[in-house]
Amino acid sequence: MLIDTHCHLDRYKENLSYALKQIKQHRIFTISNSMGILSYKQNVKIATTSDFVLPIFGIHPWNASEYVDCLKDLDQAISESSIIGEIGLDYYFINETSLYDDQREVFEYLLKAASSQKKIIIVHTKGAENESFQLLRQHNIERVIIHWYSGPWHILEAMVEHGFYFTIGVEVLFSQHIQNIARYLPSELMLTETDNPGGYESITGTVGTPLLIKNVIEKLAEIRGTSVQIIMTTVQNNLIRVGGNDLWLTRVRALSG
Repeated sequence: MLIDTHCHLDRYKENLSYALKQIKQHRIFTISNSMGILSYKQNVKIATTSDFVLPIFGIHPWNASEYVDCLKDLDQAISESSIIGEIGLDYYFINETSLYDDQREVFEYLLKAASSQKKIIIVHTKGAENESFQLLRQHNIERVIIHWYSGPWHILEAMVEHGFYFTIGVEVLFSQHIQNIARYLPSELMLTETDNPGGYESITGTVGTPLLIKNVIEKLAEIRGTSVQIIMTTVQNNLIRVGGNDLWLTRVRALSG
């Protein structure tokens, strides 16, 4: 079974039916990350139509200022979500420094909740890799998935030492830096993603489709000098390992059986 650890199905809009058809046809277990409460509600609705979709709740750092004054309103969604994502900090695409305090406050609120509820988190770190790492250490999050890491090498090494998992996505098809990261990562910490529909579009101008996960896996196999099947099996086993005893893994095992 193919694994897409990070995408945003709610953002497909009029192309959603086509995306869901590809997911079912090619058996792509898809974790649909959210960027806010409305996004989460849409993902939950989408997931009722496909066993291959796991909707999860998060507040994207781009949207942090919308929620910073009503953090308690997030508690129900946090509690019911199997994984918390997409959350984090972004000092790269967001260059208005007055918004950074809001990002930190929301991120820390979500980290505290994830820590107390012992949940996996999926973390955006763009341009704020060091601060993100320090906050993750401070809050003693046990299960961390770093989404689309592209930052400094020394922080990558420190995160690897702490046992964080990393998603490799569509930029591996184009970027030497991402290819070097993909080559370096220990196999037991590697996951795959697309960040569809916008990830591929941000690079090529073309909306990404679920089947791009095959391209990512094929490139990983090439980079790491192994087979596509080994990459697929490794990623599936890693997702099961990071999932621990979480209930949603029952579905993963059933679909992959």
